[in-house]
Amino acid sequence: MKTTPQQRILLVDDDAGILLLFSAVLAEDGFNVVTADSMTAALHQLDQPVRFDLILTDIRLGEQSGIDLLRQIRIRKLDGYVLLMTSYPDMDSIQEALHYGAFDYLTKPVTPEILLRQVHAALAHQRLRDEKENYRRHLEAIFRSVQDAILTVDPQRCLHQYNEAARLLCDLRDTMVGQPLPEQGSACLVACREIVAQLFNDHRPVRNHSIQCVDASQSRRMLSIAASPLLDEMSAFAGAVVVIRDDTRLATLERDLRQRRQFHGMIGKSHAMQQIYGLIETLADVESTVLIRGESGTGKELVAEALHHQGRRSRQPLVSVNCSALTDTLLESELFGHVRGSFTGAIHDRNGLFQMADGGTIFLDEIGDISSAMQMRLLRVLQKKEFQRVGDTKTIRVDVRVVAATHHDLRQQVQQGLFREDLYYRLKVVEIMIPPLRERREDIPLLIEAFIERFNQRFQRGRIIQAMTDQAMAVCLRYHWPGNIRELEHAIEHAFILCQGVVLDVPHLPVELAQAVVSRQQEKNVDKDQAGLHHRHRDERQHIVQILQQHGWVVTRAAHALGCSRSTLYRRMKELGIQ
Repeated sequence: MKTTPQQRILLVDDDAGILLLFSAVLAEDGFNVVTADSMTAALHQLDQPVRFDLILTDIRLGEQSGIDLLRQIRIRKLDGYVLLMTSYPDMDSIQEALHYGAFDYLTKPVTPEILLRQVHAALAHQRLRDEKENYRRHLEAIFRSVQDAILTVDPQRCLHQYNEAARLLCDLRDTMVGQPLPEQGSACLVACREIVAQLFNDHRPVRNHSIQCVDASQSRRMLSIAASPLLDEMSAFAGAVVVIRDDTRLATLERDLRQRRQFHGMIGKSHAMQQIYGLIETLADVESTVLIRGESGTGKELVAEALHHQGRRSRQPLVSVNCSALTDTLLESELFGHVRGSFTGAIHDRNGLFQMADGGTIFLDEIGDISSAMQMRLLRVLQKKEFQRVGDTKTIRVDVRVVAATHHDLRQQVQQGLFREDLYYRLKVVEIMIPPLRERREDIPLLIEAFIERFNQRFQRGRIIQAMTDQAMAVCLRYHWPGNIRELEHAIEHAFILCQGVVLDVPHLPVELAQAVVSRQQEKNVDKDQAGLHHRHRDERQHIVQILQQHGWVVTRAAHALGCSRSTLYRRMKELGIQ
């Protein structure tokens, strides 16, 4: 194996014969060899500006030793590898030499073949080390220079490394390195924890997860988070790398231009959604109760989450409860907690959801389904922000913002005596009405695009769904979506399961979508035909009346002018209601 002249070797030995022999062997193999017969001469050569790739030295150098030379090399922070030679192997000396960074040692006598093999091995190892060091330096330079926040997570899901941008954006500290990502605190770190958990579960990248958080200076920021698996040299899963981009300026511009396509997980660019985005921003830091109304599947829970994460309570808990899924007894226990023995099955004390949400937000979904007794109990909590656990006499005070939602018309329920009027007005300080999907059809393509991206990440298969055909999109745009966004999501998931290619088409959609679209079109055609017939009858009636008037209402003359018999004209006059 020949080498290039640039590879320089410093050969150090107090034996002139060894210097002559080894320098000849190495020079013959293409190395540039410089010799030194003492440690002083060797240090003189090392002080020169030209770098040596390898230093080959005897351990015994008169009154000094190769170990002393090795110490000086490390003190001067020189990069060259060191190979030691000795006629009398001494384990203590060898261990000390390896401790100071010697690559290996050779036992004299050394044959030319062994010498060249060891020299090549040392230089090959050095090249590999230099390549890894350059790679590491390049990564560190990129890590430092990128303006986006970057952090890495080890296989134990603990924070491993972060750049300066991440420290400033996420308020990271060195004491957090080696610790799991926090479950509470900074919204971006909490979101990172959830994204990393998803990535660890399926080992697939997570793209463009948008959140809004409040930084250390109490400024709101719109962030976009992406995460990818981190692989080692053997392409084995070794953690995750998370990139957080600050999209605040872009989000502000989109807000000012009323062109936001998504907001806190909600997707839509329609005028109605732009108004909802603006209303959420207005209500974010208001302590008043908010009532969210909308049909099932319109995304009421997303609005509640946006209200929480947009405001100053975002660092505190958001607790959700589906009021329609629990009986009165269970709902009361869930909301307010209970003490041991208060009812059958209460084997220990338990805090309720209001206590868990202290300092944050509680979301009461389907509030219109609770009983009259629970309405009274809840009214007292909203008025005084205090309650008692089931079976307890101690009063507990909490600082909780209440957000409620329902698909019912509570005003109508109040008129029917099914809902307390005082509770209705306590809940409806501000109302957010979410339009059904059929009233914002321009948002359907955006929602489909988002669902395609979501299911591409969820489904483990070798192909990626790229788009939907125009015919399938037309069906989705014409369908009336009684189940709203939830039904649309299920329809796209159904299409994903059936699709064997990379484009979703009409046969992949649920059958009822295409059938409903065809039925509605047929109904429109029938209505159109009936309207046309009505217009034709109206025009015919006017024409006959006009002819009758021109002939003084003499039927025989009018029939002759119309080109029909008198009996035919009488029959048509009767059918058209002409007296």
